[in-house]
Amino acid sequence: MSDRRRLTQFLRSKLQAAGEQYEQVRGSTDRQLEEAQQAYEVAKNVRQLPSDSEGRAQIVCRRYAERRAAMLDDQYRPACYEADHPDCEGCVEDIRAGRIETW
Repeated sequence: MSDRRRLTQFLRSKLQAAGEQYEQVRGSTDRQLEEAQQAYEVAKNVRQLPSDSEGRAQIVCRRYAERRAAMLDDQYRPACYEADHPDCEGCVEDIRAGRIETW
């Protein structure tokens, strides 16, 4: 094999490896950007919820259809949240999407 052919093959393999690394980094960066945008949108929606003087969100409970003032945890779940209950899950989804009924 000639020196020129080996050099061409070496450069081709290095450029291909660099391209693959670039695609991995780009995909990771795109995912991180999307996650950051979603987190920003959720935080913006939660921030717009009306609250009382103690900082509790004034929401209408989907499970019991009553007005509640509830503290939200770090995952934006009200204090009355019960895991795996469909109404509670729907309430959290509505809070994050900014479409929860308030008073």
